[in-house]
Formats: sequence, structure tokens, C-alpha cells
Amino acid sequence: MSDAHRPTAREIAHEHLEAGDPLGWFEDVYSRAGGDDSLIPWADQAPNPNLVAWLEQAAAPASGSALNVGGGLGDDAEELARRGFVTTAFDISESAVAWSRARFPGSTVEYTAADLFHAPAEWRGRFDFVLESYTLQALPPGLRSDAIRCIASFVAPGGTLLVIARGREEEEPEGQMPWPLTRRELSLFDTHGLHQLTFDDYMDDEDPPVHRFRVTYGRA
Repeated sequence: MSDAHRPTAREIAHEHLEAGDPLGWFEDVYSRAGGDDSLIPWADQAPNPNLVAWLEQAAAPASGSALNVGGGLGDDAEELARRGFVTTAFDISESAVAWSRARFPGSTVEYTAADLFHAPAEWRGRFDFVLESYTLQALPPGLRSDAIRCIASFVAPGGTLLVIARGREEEEPEGQMPWPLTRRELSLFDTHGLHQLTFDDYMDDEDPPVHRFRVTYGRA
């Protein structure tokens, strides 16, 4: 992932935050890119390697219904579909959704525009596997508890949630967007009917390496 355009994304995000519109910056970033994915700092034209490594584990689910939260340009959703999941991917940015459909015209993935905080009621408790990768870290801390509640609500009984995010210790500064999460913040998932199964705390293979948390939750 290149950081060349991250300062621009941060500037756009802070403009919207100061205007009291903490979610509008996602559409702004995608629409300003004008179809040039090199201008999207988190777009790698490949599935997230942290997701792929997890899926290669024997304990990872192999099929069922899947929901990709904040699907971006579709690479993670396509990877899930390739592995046999009946996949829905949503993003608050209509430009991102249209872009994903254009990139994968023959896809089996259902790409849809939706707001995490006002998601379709029929998604509640529907999905065997839910992927949340890099969305929480792009939300201001004040929105995270509600976002966690909404994400947890998608997991079906017996289902699995995977969260991948930048991580930080409690004593470390919040830094700039994307804002790393703490273990305490992630523990809120346990208050919404989920239980932690695994917690990976590691430095990834980016240059320079990034501190990541990769956490798996289950619903009884």
C-alpha cells in the first residue's frame, strides 16, 4: 500500500469532520479520484494479505454467506466469492460501489451502497461470515462504539466475525487518520453477543511495518 496520497485523504477527511460530516469524506475521496485507483491510498488491486493469510488457516470458515463491511473497490469481496462464499459487499460511497461493479462485471458478488449505521434490517443476524477490514480505523473514535454494535449485529448464530485494523497500546497517541484501535475498543464486540476466539497482535510486511490487530469473534 502506497502512502503517496494518504495526506490528501487525511485533508479531505478533516474537512468533512470540521463540517460535522464524519462519513461524507469516503464518497469525496472516491469521486475525486475519477477512476484512478492509484489515488486511493488503500486500494492495492489485490485482496488484503492479512485476510488471505487468515483464510489459509485450517480453522477459517470455507463457505456460507459473507458480508464485506466497507468493501472499497471489491478485491476482498472477490476473494471471498472465489473461495465459495455467497458474498455481499457494501460501501457508503456510491462511487466505490459503481467502480467495483465496473472492475468485476461478471462477478457473483452483490455490491450495494449502504450506510453502516442505517444498514438494511434484513441483514441483522444473517451472515455466516462478516469481514471488517480497515473501516473502524477510518472512523473518528466517537463513532466506533455504535459502529461496533452495528457490525456485530450482522453475524448469524454460529457465525464468525473477522476484524483487521491498525493497533496501538493505550498509552500511545491516537495519531492521524487512519486512527489505530486499542484492545479496549475491540473488547466492545464482546458486549454484543460475540466472544473472542483469536487475537493476533503483530507487525505486518509493509514498508515500514504497521502494527496490526487481527481478531476473530464468534456468536453462539
